[in-house]
Amino acid sequence: MIPEESCPIPISDYPEITMAHGGGGKLMHDLISGMMRRVFSNPLLDAQHDGAVLRTDGRRLAFATDSHVITPLFFPGGDIGYLSVYGTVNDLAMCGAEPEWLSASFILEEGFPMETLWRVVQSMGEAAERTGVSIVTGDTKVVERGKGDGIYINTAGVGVIPDGVDISPSRVREGDSVIISGDIGRHGIAIMAVREGIDFQTVIKSDLAPLDRIVSELLEADLDIHCLRDLTRGGLASGLNEIASAGKVSINIKECLIPVRDDVLGACEILGFDPLYIANEGRFVVFLPSENAGKAVDILQKHVDGRQAIIIGHVAEASYADVIMKSSIGAERIVDMISGEQLPRIC
Repeated sequence: MIPEESCPIPISDYPEITMAHGGGGKLMHDLISGMMRRVFSNPLLDAQHDGAVLRTDGRRLAFATDSHVITPLFFPGGDIGYLSVYGTVNDLAMCGAEPEWLSASFILEEGFPMETLWRVVQSMGEAAERTGVSIVTGDTKVVERGKGDGIYINTAGVGVIPDGVDISPSRVREGDSVIISGDIGRHGIAIMAVREGIDFQTVIKSDLAPLDRIVSELLEADLDIHCLRDLTRGGLASGLNEIASAGKVSINIKECLIPVRDDVLGACEILGFDPLYIANEGRFVVFLPSENAGKAVDILQKHVDGRQAIIIGHVAEASYADVIMKSSIGAERIVDMISGEQLPRIC
């Protein structure tokens, strides 16, 4: 058992946090750091990467896993099937790996319609074919009616990291440019609109997309990329904070440079959300030396999922890790991790 005094949150509080928050916020971050990472600590886990980098027989492999509990199962721009494949493929890509193999495990609620399961499985097959991965093993369990919310899917993946690629939060350095691959907030707002039956007078589609090919082109350009991070749960703000913490750096960004579509921004204003914290499923940030940033943006903008790529900031010298954003009027504020989860069950 973990000593009470060694945890950032009292042990008695953890069950409540687990029930109340879906991940991505500060409380879940503290839970993972204070309990799981403390017990499971090892050099691979402590790297705080999107996956573990394993060395075997002279090769480096990336290993990642993700669970998908999204509701609704089908949404504008995708469904839980596409999400389950792309989510793990993207985690492998953030490690600089070429995704090769996936596992797929299903937890099905008793009475779940076979027609719906068939739609999900077909989506997974199409996503696997598009990304070139093979689903090579898996498992299926059935739980009692009312105890599974339809379907949960866990996928784990393995990819091969090419020679010369070294991507890790620990490589982020002062002077690095920070590039975002496109507009933020669409996935979370798309889910919210369908879930709550809200009509924004325009269909906002999720940005769900595989990132392996666009990352491969960046790596093939020999740009000395230091770190990549996809902006899923917790959005841009949480992703940058995780990198700042792991790399022990300060990250400075400009609000006016962060791309947010007008319809997404309007929806956020109506609902009281901050787009910085809303999940994305096809967006990522790139950290690399400033002299290579322009070329990286050019490569990204040639892709449909990177047309709005832009440099949004840089890594600065600091005595402690933080993320600082300058507003359009020149004021600065600290962008911290959100204390809870704005939109649960979105991944």
